[in-house]
Amino acid sequence: MSFLVSSRAATAGALPPEIGFLARQGFDPAALAEAAALARACGSDAATTLIQADRIGEEAYYRALAAALGVPFLAAGDLRLGEGTRFPGSLEAGLAPLARPGPAAFVCAPRGAAIAALLREGNAAAITTPRALSAAVFAANPSGIAAYAADTLQVRRPDWALGPGSQGPRLAIVALVLGAGGVAGALIPAPLLIGAWTLVQLAFLAMVTFRIAAVSVEAEPKLDSPLADAALPVYTVLVALHREARVVPRLAAALARFDYPAAKLDIKFVIEADDRETADALEAAALPARFEIVRVPAGLPRTKPRALNAALPLARGACLVVYDAEDVPDPGQLRAAATRFARASRTTACLQGRLVIDNMADGRLTRCFAIEYAALFDVLVPALASWRLPVPLGGTSTHFRTASLREVHGWDAWNVTEDADLGIRLARAGYHVGDLASDTLEEAPRTLRPWLHQRTRWMKGFLQTTLTHARTPRTTARQLGPLGTLCAVALVPGTVISALAYPFLMGRAAWDFTHFVLSGLPAPGGFWASLPTGSAITLFVSGLLAMLLPAALGCVRRGWFDCLAFVPLMPLYFLLVSLAAWAGLIELVRAPNRWNKTEHGLARTSRSGAVRVG
Repeated sequence: MSFLVSSRAATAGALPPEIGFLARQGFDPAALAEAAALARACGSDAATTLIQADRIGEEAYYRALAAALGVPFLAAGDLRLGEGTRFPGSLEAGLAPLARPGPAAFVCAPRGAAIAALLREGNAAAITTPRALSAAVFAANPSGIAAYAADTLQVRRPDWALGPGSQGPRLAIVALVLGAGGVAGALIPAPLLIGAWTLVQLAFLAMVTFRIAAVSVEAEPKLDSPLADAALPVYTVLVALHREARVVPRLAAALARFDYPAAKLDIKFVIEADDRETADALEAAALPARFEIVRVPAGLPRTKPRALNAALPLARGACLVVYDAEDVPDPGQLRAAATRFARASRTTACLQGRLVIDNMADGRLTRCFAIEYAALFDVLVPALASWRLPVPLGGTSTHFRTASLREVHGWDAWNVTEDADLGIRLARAGYHVGDLASDTLEEAPRTLRPWLHQRTRWMKGFLQTTLTHARTPRTTARQLGPLGTLCAVALVPGTVISALAYPFLMGRAAWDFTHFVLSGLPAPGGFWASLPTGSAITLFVSGLLAMLLPAALGCVRRGWFDCLAFVPLMPLYFLLVSLAAWAGLIELVRAPNRWNKTEHGLARTSRSGAVRVG
């Protein structure tokens, strides 16, 4: 017996302290040695490696740690936190006060190096698991956490925040200005009116210039020699889910395929506390230890950015990525992003992955959606990143340096297109977005009604972003610079305004173009009299080029040569975009904070085979 004890002591002494004590408690020494070797290879601590490799349950490990320290262990059902509990401070410290009377004054949930320090120095606090502590902190102050998630940006940087108030007063001012312009247009002389109309046409011409110029920029190649396991940072993956039980099995399987050390993965499914359907599906999925479920307390607004804000303080990774429920990211995407961040300047706060519509064969609508995404993520975004201009982000497959994301206070919970707003806010803070040549497959709505609901939300969010950053136009313009300001105006309000005006402006331009082709005669009166018609023709041609060239190039870069025949349909597709813009404008007045949820898991086809056909 003495030999067995001394052998276990010797084995424990050869192991990292955070798992060495387990050998003295009868755990398999060979399994502990294997975990220690794996931890050295991937540059992580042995305790995290052991737990996240599913070699020991989290609760079993922390019970053993409490026994080694000679202090009480408190399971999730036994935790009663005291009034001094703070969010997010208690979770950041891994320490919270216990309600009195209790077995100790405090309870702690150490990780990594903190475990070795406790074993070396001793500890008077009770022990619990990190997940139990997180759940207890959320339960201790749900209303406070809901307010934190909804209003932190508004409290800390009100000049950057949309805020919960109605946008009616601001829109009323805009409407008055436009109305006054219309009245003035009826009274001013015709030459001045023609000149004003020509300036409007030239402004739209400036907007389409970015899209045309983007075709001249080479796309970023995929990285060679990605970082080795030991050099990789801890990576947090956030996925906000709401009524998404249908896609949980496919989503969990996709995220489980990451080519990334399990010990360095921090994957969190963020759900609403009352979403029982999704919670049941996640429980049934038997998730590995590297997955965690975060339940967000009830509150307003009921939006994706509010849920992400609640989870952001829990992120353990130096890098963080956001995915949507229907996403199937490339297994090597996290390693590629970590490598890109390691080799980029510190001002690169974000990387935008390539979003690819997978169910394009579901119909003409999904095929046009796929072509639109190819133009955006394979042509326009790489060009904007190359030029270091503001990028309205895609909302998913967006990778961040976590510290930079926290510096700009996360997402605006009241903006229904939080990704576009965050892209502009990062640019105003002096950061820029890089292009990440890694694909994430997405499911597009395959019928008009859900497509219109989704696009209405996007257009409304672009208007909200415009109202937010136009509040202090001089400051915004100074922070973005002249070209950055022009780009932001073209891509955010310009996207909505051009969509609103598209049928009218392009219709008149097409009429002038047709008349010019048929008559072939310049207008009498010389240059100035011909300028409106000339600018209309230029706008018509450049507008078509702005729609067709990036779309065609995106298809070519993707190897979708079969889709090139559908590119000429894009002008008709943008009539639907115009309809969504008008719906978004109306909804901004009637229901500014409504989140039009897109249903997922309804695809009938899959180009890649990654999407389960329903």
